[in-house]
Amino acid sequence: MRKLLFINILLSLLVTGVSAQDDVYPAKEYKGLLFIKNATIHVGNGQIIENGTIQVNDGRIEKVGKDIPIPVDDVKVFDVKGKQVYPGLILSASDVGIREIGGNAVRGSNDFFELGDYNTNVRSIVAYNADSRIPGTLRANGILFANSIPQGGLLPGASSVVQLDAWNYEDAAYKTDVGIHFNMPSLLSRQGRQQSPDPVKQGLENIEEVKQFFRQAKAYLNETVHKETNLKFEATRGLFEKKQKFFVHCEIVREILIAIDFAKEFAFDVVLVGASECYQVADLIKQNNIAVILRQEHSLPTLDDDDIDQPFKTPAILQKAGVLFALNDEDESTRYRNLPFNAGTAVAYGLTKEQALTAITLNAAKILGIDDRTGSIEVGKDANIIVCEGDILDMKTSIITDAFIQGRKVSLENKQTQLYERYKTKYGIN
Repeated sequence: MRKLLFINILLSLLVTGVSAQDDVYPAKEYKGLLFIKNATIHVGNGQIIENGTIQVNDGRIEKVGKDIPIPVDDVKVFDVKGKQVYPGLILSASDVGIREIGGNAVRGSNDFFELGDYNTNVRSIVAYNADSRIPGTLRANGILFANSIPQGGLLPGASSVVQLDAWNYEDAAYKTDVGIHFNMPSLLSRQGRQQSPDPVKQGLENIEEVKQFFRQAKAYLNETVHKETNLKFEATRGLFEKKQKFFVHCEIVREILIAIDFAKEFAFDVVLVGASECYQVADLIKQNNIAVILRQEHSLPTLDDDDIDQPFKTPAILQKAGVLFALNDEDESTRYRNLPFNAGTAVAYGLTKEQALTAITLNAAKILGIDDRTGSIEVGKDANIIVCEGDILDMKTSIITDAFIQGRKVSLENKQTQLYERYKTKYGIN
């Protein structure tokens, strides 16, 4: 027991001490004019502007196009000739900032779940750790925003979108309480295994209990006077008023059909998360105006009979059906930084490059309800911009040189780049 305690303390010191990026600070607010010129601009909506200019004023995009005049005095100008410019990438589903180390190896570094099945009043934003080492590695790969989701139980709470260059959670908050999440019980019965109790029967009972919870919440919210406040029911008000999304984490077709039933019974704005079998019912998903966040493209199919490359082909099927979808990366080993390369794989299996880019920028912004502020390089939106030497979807040429969040030029340095420089110097590598 003492040995395990010592290991935990040691690992905690490593996380909070050695792993800290003590000399990397959030960028200061930038006031005034800023120009990015001679750029190949990938707008994020499918449009490309060659040799274009972006004019930013006080952190917002004022002009985008060609032949935009640039004043001589009192402006910052970034000449990115020969480089590609993209909107900041968005991680649609993650535990960024609330889980530092996978599992429970160092419990003190994690704050991503609460006990109990019904925690609709839990808010991930107040647990967000702006000092986490993970955002620095994401920024270096062009990921500037993340939807941070609480976990555990059937209804773990509300997620919030954060920008990844902040002093604290208040600074990081880009849109709070985007939606409430539902971890649907698995309705997949594995053949050849004796399972007791029956997981499908148990799952259906749990789903009915969740429906009953929302029926009670609806009745509570319809009352004008309450003897006492029910925080869990109060937290669902945004769902019934369509101010929040209902994110349903599920996989197989029968689970997707139940998610659609939630949308019909409660008039919720439903988003499927995962939904690996959504390609089988893409037209039905489109008919019900439901969006999809694909969980992890670089993975095996859900069922043994599925094509081995089905996860790679699914985005093109959704695109053809007209479904609003976003690509995501949930690989624990890489901590989400391969998001653009998941999109690159989708290009090899049917999407165009601009469609794949939209799936990790503008589509993601639409699903998360932040497309009025970000997701594309358009007039009136925040200047959330990344500059890349090559193709951001290609692992070999994707070298990020500059990143801007709301016009602030943020640092791309992180613990990994620091270690790279340290040992390159130690061993005299040029």
